[in-house]
Order: sequence, then C-alpha cells, then structure tokens
Amino acid sequence: MAYEPRPRYPAQPARIVIVDDHELARAGLRSMLAQERDLTVVGEASDGAQALALCRRLSPDLVLMDVRMPGLDGLAATAALKQESPATSVIIVTMYENPDYLVQALKAGAAGYLLKDATQREVVTAVRQVLRGEFPLHPHLATHLLQRLAHEIAREAQPLPQRLTPREVVVLQLLAQGQTNREIARLLGVSVGTVKVHVQHIIAKLGVSDRTQAAVRAVELGLLTAPRR
Repeated sequence: MAYEPRPRYPAQPARIVIVDDHELARAGLRSMLAQERDLTVVGEASDGAQALALCRRLSPDLVLMDVRMPGLDGLAATAALKQESPATSVIIVTMYENPDYLVQALKAGAAGYLLKDATQREVVTAVRQVLRGEFPLHPHLATHLLQRLAHEIAREAQPLPQRLTPREVVVLQLLAQGQTNREIARLLGVSVGTVKVHVQHIIAKLGVSDRTQAAVRAVELGLLTAPRR
C-alpha cells in the first residue's frame, strides 16, 4: 500500500522528538529549535526503546535520533519506528560523517543526517528540508552513499508497484543526486510545482515515505544505477 503523506496545516507547528542519551546534547538541540514558531519539541528520550514508546504516544512529525545509545541504538530504533509509523521522518544525529553509519541509516529509513557540531542554522534548515520532503544530504555525499548502497544490496528481479514515466525516472535520478526541487525545476525547465507533483508520484509509486527513501528504493530495485562522480 502506498504511503500517503499526513496533511499539515500552516497554523500547526511541526512536532519534534529529540533522542539522545546525553542530556546536554538534548538540551542543545532543544535550545536551537526553541525560537522557531513553526517547530515545537514535544518530547525527549534517552534511548531507542524510550523513543519508540514516546513516538507511539505522541505521533511526532520528525525525530532527531542519536546513533550510539545504550540498549536499542539509533539505527535499530529508526528501522522499528519507520515500520510502525512511516509518516514520521527521522534525521540521524551523529558525531562523525561515518559512511558506514550513514549507509545503514539510509537502509533503516532515515531521511537525512546532522553532525553534532552543526550550527543552529544548519539544524533548523535540515529539519525544515525534511519536513518539506527534501533530501538534506550534500550532493557529493549522496552520490557516495548511493554508490556504496548499490554495492551492498543483492539485487533480485522485483516488479515495480507501478511503472514510472520517463520524466519521473529523470526526476528520480536528480533527486538521488541530492538536488532540491528548485534545482531540478531549473535543470528541466519546468516549475517547482511540477517537480513537486513528479516527486509525489514517485514516492507513491515506490511505496516509500520520502525522497531519500525513494532513491534508496530505486537502487534496491535496480531501477537506476547509483550516480557516478
């Protein structure tokens, strides 16, 4: 069954849960988001198991998820959360730009990542990008991760739920390279609204919850080769 995005109204701030086993780290993220009228922190957890229980109760729009935590770590918690609540987006928060962690995060269902030394502007921008359904990875890193992912996945012949149109395949290739809707619109000579419609159709046809996972799903299906550098 295809995922249908949860409707959100402009008057309702996006609901965010912060998950980290260090109180100071949670406090830092909470402080960065506190002044943003369109974002609100509705809960915090110190490990993956607490995060799952909290998300079942609160149904947040987005979770900022630490990777390394005692008990259920961030990668396992992300995979479980996306199984239970595909409408909830997850941004992995990590100390280092470790390709192994980031590939595993994409496979688990994460929509993007943040480094723990990110500035307030970087945190807020990434959160808003994910909430808009965009792909908060640097294009070069997106390319590298999808290349690694393509090598790790054992491809089997799998039929697509619905066939993508040639234009949708082009849009999918561009979003897999980390291009924003505006950048894709400029490259294809169409409106941003047209690109948004294409992305919505791609996400629905692939049965995923966001554009990041659309790129991952396309690699899994052998629909496209991870982009070359």
